[in-house]
Amino acid sequence: MEPVIGLEIHVQLLTRTKLFCACRADYFAAPPNSLTCPVCLGLPGALPVLNKKAVELALRVALALGAQVQRVSQFDRKNYFYPDLPKGYQITQRDAPLAWGGSLTFKVDGELRTVRIRELHIEEDAGKLIHTEAGTLIDFNRCGVPLVEIVTEPDLRSPREAREFLRALRTLLRHLRVSNADMEKGELRCDANVSLALEGKLGTKTEIKNLNSFRAVERALTAALDYQKERLIRGEAVHQVTFGWDESRNELMIQRTKEEAHDYRYFPDPDLVPLVVSPEWLEQVRAEMPELPWERAARWQREYGVPEREAEALLSDPARADYFEEVAKAVPNPKAAVGWVLSELWPYWTDEEPPIPAQELILLIQKVEEGVLPRPKAKEFLELAAKGEGRIPDLIQSAEATVVRDEEALWTIAKEVVESNPQAVADFRAGKNQALGFLVGQAMKRSQGRADPKRLAQILLELLKG
Repeated sequence: MEPVIGLEIHVQLLTRTKLFCACRADYFAAPPNSLTCPVCLGLPGALPVLNKKAVELALRVALALGAQVQRVSQFDRKNYFYPDLPKGYQITQRDAPLAWGGSLTFKVDGELRTVRIRELHIEEDAGKLIHTEAGTLIDFNRCGVPLVEIVTEPDLRSPREAREFLRALRTLLRHLRVSNADMEKGELRCDANVSLALEGKLGTKTEIKNLNSFRAVERALTAALDYQKERLIRGEAVHQVTFGWDESRNELMIQRTKEEAHDYRYFPDPDLVPLVVSPEWLEQVRAEMPELPWERAARWQREYGVPEREAEALLSDPARADYFEEVAKAVPNPKAAVGWVLSELWPYWTDEEPPIPAQELILLIQKVEEGVLPRPKAKEFLELAAKGEGRIPDLIQSAEATVVRDEEALWTIAKEVVESNPQAVADFRAGKNQALGFLVGQAMKRSQGRADPKRLAQILLELLKG
């Protein structure tokens, strides 16, 4: 039994206004039902006007995935009745979507995998249902927010592959600046179709709706495959049903039975003309494309010597990637910036804004690289600054004011360290240059971190060679 998985991914586009009206699209923190108008509520006589920016963002996605953009596409009405859909239909693209084809390559356990894209189309979002003990409430703020839906071919072969594919796609979407792709806010969510192939013959698929976290995708797909396996082992048929996923109970819930396209009575939207993407417009969008994440990773490897694994971590968030690049460009040893950003600064970066300005981290790294500030002391300063207990320039200035530079004191410390560490001395004289760093560290400990490390290293070197 081989799992066969395809995804339908909904991405909220990062526009200022909704897809067909002038209402604000940033609904997340707005009071319920405060961002609505006759158009997104579907009131009689209200006519939609297409948001050009939403189309351009969708075109970016299509170009990045290598999809074939259609010169002419069309908007259709998908008719169904649900409390969060005030018009009674959703405007989407069915017969003539924005783009066909394309693919995305990603890694799973160090191995490259490629998933083909079937199609990419634009549509509007529905409202949001809020279930309470007293009943179900409806917030229409999300109605009409622009989405791009990416439909994959059934190329995924495990729940883990599906999770890693979505991770790679989220990284791409963020670097394209088309979406924040925050799954917790519903800006990136997906439906999954899963079946088991027996002896090369595809089995009946089941669908899981509205998965909004990487963990939910992996666990829900695992549960759906287990459900199908159990039925097949017992000799029972697998029926085409749609499941929801209850994350708190870690179980699937049947929502409805088999649905076909004709159940939605699709037809062209009579209020919207066909969407024409001219070659000139498409080239303009292509020229304005940001650097793609895999292109950036390759450049970092060439210019800064950033290892692949570290590049992947840095690229997970474009803001952090931009921060790293600003630091790497300015410090004497760009590779040192990787450790400082990933290992030292990352634990304190919990909000959208960095815990300290890039210029302050640059100054800190420069002082360490110049040998005038010990790394342990620099890490201490970074922690204080990240917690809001000081600024890097002030902390460095204060430290420099108390640095021991007295030659007699430094020579005394150096001699004591050489006498008390004969093995390190022997190692250095045997050609192990790293022993000098150990001795400098021991000397800094003796001075309680107050000695000038650069001068200490010079004195120790003279003693070791003398």
